[in-house]
Amino acid sequence: MKKIAVIGAGVTGVTTAYALMNRGFEVTVFDQNRYAAMDTSFANGGQLSASNAEVWNRWSTVFKGMKWMFKRGAPLLVNPKPSWHKYSWMAEFVANIPGYRQNTIDTVRMAIAAREHLKETAKAEGFTFDAEERGILHIYNTKYEYDHATAVNALLEEGGLVREAVSPSEIKALEPAIVGDYYGGYYTASDMTGDIHRYSRGLSDACRKKGVNFHFRADVTGIRMVEGGHIVHWSDDDGTQTEDRFDGLVVCAGVSSRKFGQMLGDRVNVYPVKGYSITVSLDDETSQAAAPWISLLDDEAKVVTSRLGKTRFRIAGTAEFNGYNWDIRDDRVRPLVKWVERNFPDVETEHAVPWAGLRPMMPNMVPLVDAGKRPGVYYNTGHGHLGWTLSAATAEIIGDKIRDDMAA
Repeated sequence: MKKIAVIGAGVTGVTTAYALMNRGFEVTVFDQNRYAAMDTSFANGGQLSASNAEVWNRWSTVFKGMKWMFKRGAPLLVNPKPSWHKYSWMAEFVANIPGYRQNTIDTVRMAIAAREHLKETAKAEGFTFDAEERGILHIYNTKYEYDHATAVNALLEEGGLVREAVSPSEIKALEPAIVGDYYGGYYTASDMTGDIHRYSRGLSDACRKKGVNFHFRADVTGIRMVEGGHIVHWSDDDGTQTEDRFDGLVVCAGVSSRKFGQMLGDRVNVYPVKGYSITVSLDDETSQAAAPWISLLDDEAKVVTSRLGKTRFRIAGTAEFNGYNWDIRDDRVRPLVKWVERNFPDVETEHAVPWAGLRPMMPNMVPLVDAGKRPGVYYNTGHGHLGWTLSAATAEIIGDKIRDDMAA
């Protein structure tokens, strides 16, 4: 039985471990945290959203970033402080604008496949994750936003997604709790939501029961190539130094993937793009009745929502280019709270728990799911804002590639 190391126990690492286990490999997962899914996979927006598969490589994104650079509460915020990594990444982002159309189509196809894998896995392993299969409703305040969504819809349809145009009255019929007037919307009945942390923990527990080894609170300090494999060195929480030999390894380390790529001689140009969320506790019946059940995406505010069971309401958004910075800034959280108070005024926001995570983004907005330069080295990383949405599909892709390579 071939031994494979997976670096990272977020949703991408855990789904990768599961895919490899099912292909007959002996799998060991390393993560620096005490449990699975404690970084970027902890409290994201919760959407499994093929309808949000449009990549960001457009000139309008660049212009918005420039316009909002000094507006602290803007949906997209760029710290102008010079950084070679940041500005070289942005140059590659611009260079990938011609790939916008094809990358969007490819991403939506992957998202549709991932959604089915994810649901089947949870059912097969017998765990729940606050799933709500009520669809996702995109809402638009202006004709300009709506017209762009209509153009994007053609790409989504080419990728195989059915997304229906809805009128203002149909928006209210789909989600009676929503307040305000909107120009129009698009509704994707096949999309869904859930708790990414609960899913990842449930799947990691299933993997452990079936023989996958997990080393938590383990800091991978070195990777040395040897004949037929690699030696992985790691330090446990108590300082114990350990090493083991593996026939192959997969880097699923989120924003740390760039560091591990450097160790392995590969350029993995992942940039950390910070996103924020708040989880509102719906402690009273009035708030529970006033919060929406359908997942929403407000295009102008760049805000997404998910209902996580009866008593939790998740609101997430914003993109902040500020390096490897996990600070939770009040001026970035406050717009999310205000958005709730404006759109759902009867929801009490007294108990709103803020969170921030770093999305690992590639310049072309497409995950890196491929082999590295060295034999036996693979990557499944760089999923950006769609890690939860794409992870189950990219795990299958890299699992098949490793199986085929190891059999050759």
